Amino acid sequence: MGTQHTYRVIVRGTWEGLTDEARERLLAEVEQHGLAGMQFSEEGSLTYDRVLKHFSFRYVVVSDAEDGEEMASAIAEDRAETALRKAGYGHGELRSTATDMDTMKINFKGRRGPGTA
Repeated sequence: MGTQHTYRVIVRGTWEGLTDEARERLLAEVEQHGLAGMQFSEEGSLTYDRVLKHFSFRYVVVSDAEDGEEMASAIAEDRAETALRKAGYGHGELRSTATDMDTMKINFKGRRGPGTA
């Protein structure tokens, strides 16, 4: 096992073929899955709105650095697929973007070091 990196992955998709029961469940829980609920976690954070067109999951994935962002994305998409299937929610194709938090450069705008004006 190589060096482990932490990735933040956003998995996006569209709802498709939702049953009436699934729609009712999603709408009953919509307030819990809005902007305020967005956070990255291993379990994933599902967000969507009342329109029930698009959704996203936010995941934290720890994976071998050698496998890169592609593997982190594949792991997150698998987690999302599993969660959606267990809940009985129909969806279209999933797509994702991953960020390697261990190599991410942070720019501190507005902070100046000593001796700068």
